[in-house]
Amino acid sequence: MNVFDIIGPVMIGPSSSHTAGAARIGKTAALLLGAPVSHADILFSGSFAKTFRGHGTDKAIVGGILKMDPWDPKIKTSLQIAEEMGIAISFRTGTIENAHPNTALITLTSAEGNTIKVQGASIGGGNIVINNVNDMEVNFTGQKTTLIVMHQDVPGIIAHVTNLVAEENANICNFRLNREEKGGLAIMTLEMDSDFSESLLVKLKKIPHIYNTILLKLN
Repeated sequence: MNVFDIIGPVMIGPSSSHTAGAARIGKTAALLLGAPVSHADILFSGSFAKTFRGHGTDKAIVGGILKMDPWDPKIKTSLQIAEEMGIAISFRTGTIENAHPNTALITLTSAEGNTIKVQGASIGGGNIVINNVNDMEVNFTGQKTTLIVMHQDVPGIIAHVTNLVAEENANICNFRLNREEKGGLAIMTLEMDSDFSESLLVKLKKIPHIYNTILLKLN
């Protein structure tokens, strides 16, 4: 057990689930988009839908979308900051079937018109699980160093990526691949027991058929 599971995370706001976790979900979505956000559509489900204004979940998730950490004092004014940056924010409430009570579905659009749809749950103590990206089931938490590779599903990509990771002497403790269809968009997630150099990301982005590569260190 992590000590932060006992005493809670360093954060702004009254609730680790409704603020710290929400900020991490928002930040993960922004990192997955990989470009400045022009519009964010946020759907709150379950407990989030009932209390998001009172608990500051709206400010926290927008702060995360602006890539603020849960302890950043600017989270308190994140809605104003987003407005000053020209980012359109819309909030909705609804029911996501079979979802954790603290779940948000975030759709981000960049100035170029690219979009990413990310569903995540805040599971307590500031911890999160990302369980859907662009309608594809995924499962990662960000508690370990996590490499996320969005790519076209073509032969050789997995071997190329894992060989480069091996060259960094990084140990993969969990691997998952999800894809829309054969030959379509795929998402590779690799959780690791150790860090690796930023040069690995540069190498990975040079591989043909890779669209985006993200390194998550959320804790």
